[in-house]
This record gives sequence, C-alpha cells and structure tokens, in this order.
Amino acid sequence: MQTEIITQLMLILPEILIALGGIALLLIGVYSGSHSYLTVTGLAIALLIATIIIMMIFPKSGFFCTDALIIDSFSRYMKILTLIGALFALIISVSFTCAQKFDIFEFPVLVLFATLGMMFMISAGNMLSLYMGLELQSLSLYVLAAINRNNVKSSEAGLKYFVLGALSSGLLLYGISLLYGFTGQISFHEIALALKDEVVQLGVIFGIVFILAGLAFKISAVPFHMWTPDVYEGAPTPITMFFAGAPKVAAMALIIRIIVVAFIPIDNTDNLMPAWQQIIVFIAIASMILGAFAAIGQSNIKRLMAYSSISHMGYALVGLAAGNMLGVKGVIIYMTIYLVMTLGSFSFILGMRSHDGNVENIYDLAGLAKTNPFMAIIMTIHLFSLASIPPMAGFFGKWYTFSAAVHAGLIPLAVVGVLASVISAFYYLRVIKIMWFDDAKADFISLSSELKFCLSLSALFILFYVFFGIVFSELAEQAAAALF
Repeated sequence: MQTEIITQLMLILPEILIALGGIALLLIGVYSGSHSYLTVTGLAIALLIATIIIMMIFPKSGFFCTDALIIDSFSRYMKILTLIGALFALIISVSFTCAQKFDIFEFPVLVLFATLGMMFMISAGNMLSLYMGLELQSLSLYVLAAINRNNVKSSEAGLKYFVLGALSSGLLLYGISLLYGFTGQISFHEIALALKDEVVQLGVIFGIVFILAGLAFKISAVPFHMWTPDVYEGAPTPITMFFAGAPKVAAMALIIRIIVVAFIPIDNTDNLMPAWQQIIVFIAIASMILGAFAAIGQSNIKRLMAYSSISHMGYALVGLAAGNMLGVKGVIIYMTIYLVMTLGSFSFILGMRSHDGNVENIYDLAGLAKTNPFMAIIMTIHLFSLASIPPMAGFFGKWYTFSAAVHAGLIPLAVVGVLASVISAFYYLRVIKIMWFDDAKADFISLSSELKFCLSLSALFILFYVFFGIVFSELAEQAAAALF
C-alpha cells in the first residue's frame, strides 16, 4: 500500500515541486518585506530549471488516481514547453521590472501557481481535473493582468479579462454538465466508450459546443478573442509575454487531449467527428482571417502581436481539424515553434526602451538598422519566421499543419490558411520596412544581457531549425502517438 502511494506521488513529482515551491516562496516574500523580489525570482527560476531537468532525466508514465491525471509522452512534452515558457518569462522580466520599479515578489509566485494549473490542464484525464487546472491557471492570470494597480490600462485589462474569463468558465461548466447528463461519465475515456455505440444526441452536441467555446477563450480563438488586444496592450510587457506563450501551449494541449481521447470514436466510426470538426474548422478560419486583417491597421506593436497570436492559433487548429495523428503531430510542432517565436518577439519589445522610457509604436523603430543593427537583424529573423518565409522555423510549423489538413481531405481549409498567411505577411514586412528603410528616430538603450541571450537563442533556433527539426519531429510524433 505504501509503495503504491509513493509510486502514485512520483507520477506527479513535478507538480508537487512547483506547488510546494510556490507556497514556500510566497512565505519568503511575505516575511522578507518589499525587497525580496530578486531573491524570490531567482529561487523560482531555479525551481523551474530543476523541474525541467527532473522531467527530462526521470520520465514517468501512468495514471494518477485512476485517470484524474494522465502522465504520458504527450503530457511530458507539453509540460516541458510550458515550463520553458514560464522560465524565460521570469528570466527576461528581471531588468524590466527593476527599471520600472515594478519589482514585487507576487509576480514570480503567481507565475508558478499559473504554471501549476497549466500542468494539471495538460495531464487532465477527466472533467474535474480539467476544471481544477483551468481555474487555478485562470485565477492567477486574472491577478497578473491587473497587477500594476497604478496603471489605468492594466486595471482595465484585468477587469475585462476577469469578466470574459468568468463567462468562458460558465460556458465550459454548462458544457461539462450537459455531457455528464447524457453520458453519465466525467472521464474522457469513459465518455468515448459511452458515445461509441450511441446515436449522437442533440444535448451531446451542445455539450461539445459549450466545452470547445470555453476552451477557445483560453487560446484567444475567434469569436472569443475580445480580451486579447486590450490585455496584451494594458498588462506590463513581461506579463504579456507570459500570457502569449505558456498558457496558449497548455490550453492547446488540453483541447487536443479532450478531442482525441473523448471525441474521436475509438472504433473509427465517424458518427461524432463532424460534431466537433465543424466547430474547429469554423474557429480556425475565423481566427486566421480576423488575425490577418485586424493587425494591418495596428501601430502599437503589442496589439499587433495580439492579433498575430490570434491568427497563429487559427493555423494550429488547422492541424487539429484533421483529426488524425499527423494533425496532432503538426499542432505539437507548431506550438513548439510558436513559443520560441513569441518569446523572442516579446524580448525584442522589452528591449524597445529609449531614454524617455518604453516605446510601443512601430514607427519608433524607424531606422533601427542604422542605430542598432543587432536588434534590427534579430527582429527581422523573427518577423520572417512569423510570416512563414522559408527556411525559417515558422514555415515548417505551417507546413506540418497544412499538410495534415490536405491529407485529411480538408483542402479548402488549407487554402484559406495559405491565403491568410499571405495577407498577414504584409504587416510583418511593414515593420521590417520601417526598421531598414525609414529615417532613424531615437536611439534605444543597450540591451541587458538576459535579453541578448534570449534573442540570440530564439534567432538561432529559428534559423537552424531546418537542420535539427527532425529531432523535434520525432519527439512530437512520440507525443502524438501516446494519444492514439
């Protein structure tokens, strides 16, 4: 009995470490006073690194509490991505928060608790663990969005995010209750078994619609994207970087798991597939098109990146709409590349500091190639990748998702994706044109060492993905295979 308990606890050792570490750092911050930010942040970074190393060296597989949490190759891969997103968000935030007098210890603690919620989301095997993880993440993110209380935009962003987030949670709960009412199950696998031989009832379809609507909010997919531009613009940039990266990876992982495990028929019949596939196709098309067109008129670079992230979630959903292992593999690869591009792009935005303070207007980048060639070259690499220009990493992400859609017979969806990519290339190339061909404006303050490190690392990943991408392809294939 004791051995079994230890075995079970070892399955969730990373979550236990993050939970205990977050509580300990909260106590350290409270009892150390207002000057504990650097100490708490340093310990949080060390904790995240240790957790990543443990997950890589000691991989575990199994079920915790029957199937409340599923530990497999898929969850391990996506958790490591999420932890990396949180890690770099903390590393890069140090110089900004100190310069802006925003060095409060609650920031790294809330990042840890949000990350803990994401890890539960990724491993969720039933509706209860899904909701528990989702709410733990959401409650932490609500506070993070409004954490800069002295800034009106930050407070407004936090309020909007909270109200719309509460609405999405209500939709999700209603969907869960409908699905439970018609199947009598909360386990993803048991739901699939209950729906195996049944004629799909209208209540089940409504349940799926509400669940996917609640989860679409978490990835900023249209039509549940309204909070994204305001929160990205209003929240402090390090928090925006965190919002744009790790939570999107975790939410996409949750959507993949619930669709593949609960909604894809285990006997290969297609009675349930049209119910969710049509929803995913609609959300993907709407996200790609709105993200492509809405970003064209933006001059604030954080709002531009908000609409860019909306379109990128649409591209990722193209692979999921295929409903096969090739599509899931494509989504995993896409989210890996998306995370790297996002971390690099927001590192650049954090580096947009003149002697008068931070700037966010894209026209303030005018002539950057003359005043700071390093920043201009690095951002050009990231923008080319975001525009999916080969041989940058972003091209391969879309290649995998669009190929999966074509393979599944969703050729019109892939065509819409290609057209949206062409349109979205305009606003990326416009920023490049401003940096390289417009007359120079103000000089930027030299970058901190951690920003240079992150920018260089992400640029190298983007440039040389063509050579070592096969490694990530194999890892993504193993992760996807764990679900089928």
